[in-house]
Amino acid sequence: MPSPSSPRRRPRLRLALAITTVATVVGGVALAAMMPASAATIDTSAYYQLVNVFSGKAIEGSSGAVVQRTPDSAASNQQFQFLDMGSGYYRLKSKASGRVVEIAGSSTADGATVQMNTGAGSTAYQQQFSLLDNGNNVIRFKNRNSAKTLDVWEWSSADGARISQFQDLNGTNQQFRLVKVGSGTNPTPTPTGGSGGPSTTWPTSAGSASVSGTISVSGTFDGGMKTYCCIGDGGQDEGQDPMFKLANGATLQNVILGSPAGDGVHCEGTCTLRNVWWNDIGEDAATFKGTGGGTSYVIGGGARSGSDKVFQHNGNGTVSISGFYLKSAGKLYRACGNCSSSYQRNVKIDNVILDDIDMVAGINTNWGDTATITRVTLINSSSATVCGKYKGVPKGSEPSYLGEGWNDSNCKVKQSDITYR
Repeated sequence: MPSPSSPRRRPRLRLALAITTVATVVGGVALAAMMPASAATIDTSAYYQLVNVFSGKAIEGSSGAVVQRTPDSAASNQQFQFLDMGSGYYRLKSKASGRVVEIAGSSTADGATVQMNTGAGSTAYQQQFSLLDNGNNVIRFKNRNSAKTLDVWEWSSADGARISQFQDLNGTNQQFRLVKVGSGTNPTPTPTGGSGGPSTTWPTSAGSASVSGTISVSGTFDGGMKTYCCIGDGGQDEGQDPMFKLANGATLQNVILGSPAGDGVHCEGTCTLRNVWWNDIGEDAATFKGTGGGTSYVIGGGARSGSDKVFQHNGNGTVSISGFYLKSAGKLYRACGNCSSSYQRNVKIDNVILDDIDMVAGINTNWGDTATITRVTLINSSSATVCGKYKGVPKGSEPSYLGEGWNDSNCKVKQSDITYR
């Protein structure tokens, strides 16, 4: 993909869950879908936090409204007691409000919202769940009434994330780690993104999937933590095909891209990349091409061994990167400085660990680009540029580097946002 001018660099040369798998076919490729192994063991005398395995954030139940996670909320709002109803079913009771979690009815199209409710006007079985244990105290909730498992939909950081749908999707969004409050007998969560911090341990592959050409994705593609390989030559040659091409609104999750991976992932519109890992970055890890505005998300995951940029932004709108781990590369993000069409582009980078890199984000100030950067840890990167400013140019020319920016209208980052190790 189009690349900025210097600084460039020379080429450079580990969370698994115990699950039972079942074959599923998506886009012609056999996948491994997570299935519950057994019932969970619950101490009904204790309070628990329900921590989203993917985001690492605890779910909050506070003022009788929607159950949502808020990173800065009081601890009591994030604690629930399990009420044993017999026959393997439980209710959840909020420690803060004393209210029982209810599954509120709504249309099939809209799913159903999990709300805090005293129980008035609702039948008991709507409030009851069985707990499907995937091992290591990781569970899914199954509603007694609908027999469907709950799915967590991610929203912006301002809105938190709500348990909002009953869709039976195969993926980590349905999984929660039980953290017993105060006892320490349950393991603390090891998240792959969100407020809990990125994982710096490369995931264990659940197997391999052979790829002979680009895989087109619409909806949600869950790779079951298999390694997909291989396509392209692993170099920086322009015009390589991507391994995955995501339609507008698509989600790619729980995938390891083997080496070589061609031009990685192409997002044709807005997209979400959850817990995606690149064994070798190759040309680019992902390219965001959508021109209809909106926000694309990179949540969790990691990449390594790249000679230049990781995330290339060719379209417009915003790319949000959180909970990501990068090892040995040039730039985490680059807003294209010489594409055939020029746009204002924005990037939000939060809670990432970057080891041995040259630049966190490169933007084009003459086109009004912005970079909002918070909670970045730089390892072996004391001389790295945090927010690099460029002058964007027409296709066929090379953008000029203008220097580093701090705490201004384009580079929204302070020294206190960066930790050096």
